[in-house]
Amino acid sequence: MQTSFSNLAISKDMLSNLTKLNYTSMSAIQEQSLPIALENHDLIAKAKTGSGKTLAFCIPILNKLDVKNFSIQAMILAPTRELANQIADEMKKLARFKHNIKVTTLCGGMPYKPQVHSLSHKAHIVIGTPGRILKHLSEETFEITDINTLVLDEADRMLDMGFTEDINKIIDFLPKKRQTMLFSATYPHNIEELANDITNNAKIISVEQSETKPDITQKFYQVDENLKDKTVHNIICEQQKLSTIIFCNTKIACDNLSEALDGYGVDTLVLHSDLDQKQRNETLILFSNKSFPILIATDVASRGIDINDVDMVLNYDLPFDLEVFTHRIGRTARAGKSGLAISLVDDESYGTFKELNEDEEFTLLNIDDIKANEDFKIIAPYQTLFINSGKKHKLRAGDVLGALTAGIGLEKSDVGKINILDLCSFVAINHKVAKKTCDKLNDTKIKNKYHKIYLI
Repeated sequence: MQTSFSNLAISKDMLSNLTKLNYTSMSAIQEQSLPIALENHDLIAKAKTGSGKTLAFCIPILNKLDVKNFSIQAMILAPTRELANQIADEMKKLARFKHNIKVTTLCGGMPYKPQVHSLSHKAHIVIGTPGRILKHLSEETFEITDINTLVLDEADRMLDMGFTEDINKIIDFLPKKRQTMLFSATYPHNIEELANDITNNAKIISVEQSETKPDITQKFYQVDENLKDKTVHNIICEQQKLSTIIFCNTKIACDNLSEALDGYGVDTLVLHSDLDQKQRNETLILFSNKSFPILIATDVASRGIDINDVDMVLNYDLPFDLEVFTHRIGRTARAGKSGLAISLVDDESYGTFKELNEDEEFTLLNIDDIKANEDFKIIAPYQTLFINSGKKHKLRAGDVLGALTAGIGLEKSDVGKINILDLCSFVAINHKVAKKTCDKLNDTKIKNKYHKIYLI
């Protein structure tokens, strides 16, 4: 029996907002951690991605925030820009119960001077990546005196990415009297050492699994290295899924596979560290709004990125780390849905397959058993409109939806996700009417102004 948020020592306004956001009962990590965190204890929590841990630290921060004090009171460190932005989005939604709470993100890969300018207008909460936050601290772009809460989210991932030294330097800047909360999917020795160094009499909790084990069907195919590209295409043609993430171990493998699938007439997106932040944002939007059915990625996409409705995960390369494998296949079968994970096993990755077989017995299948429909052609259900205006131009999702429906007579059912960024916007439109919609919208005012709009 799950416990209601109404059992917590939080305000009625916060509780009302949680209800509006459809948060009615706590997940296991929330049930165990929130009573501790709300009493201002330090906390060390072991919990998997997708367990609901973001609420577990956002609610305590907001609960004790002094809105009238326009100074930074909480700092949240995350391993990637994507995760930092997701936390910020969630924090802003949760903060709606109080007026004028300002949340600022400070991430690498983004212009530095605009961040300094934003900080000059004061903030209550900063969320960012360790390297960029350390740069701001070193250059004294914001005051640290009133920081009373520090959160490390996906701490194991940050240490894996080499942020240990940066994190320790950040700690040296911060007030000694503070609440510290550390969240990690795994708890190896280096995380234990870090936790002991930065927390004070911390309460330790562990949630090994989410409430229900994901319903993931797994298949493993033995394949020669030179047949992997063709095998991937055959699997796509056999399974006929509309949303697939293919994981490769290297950037070069991603690019080569994308080129090979393009030769088979399959459109793909590629996500790896060579892309700048703008390109990464656009790639994730196009995939999550179902304008492109296949995303080929390195492990930058396996953690901390919130993409729902992934029908299939395909491991082009098996990772060397079993934890990484778990995170990869966990991109499918989310929100109670079933999913499919297929892995290719060549000579190089056979050792990883044997390790996986120590926990659960899998059969190594023959690629000749794949029943590919060679005539199958993936058609993405949506195409994306790009609009050259965004939040900074006071454009809202409601303005765009109104122009599409009331303005040009489009059915609401033909409009998918609307993503409004700072300087531009992306709108998913039913592929059958996308071209006609683009032409009409270019001749239609949105918020009393014409905008440059084109199809991606």
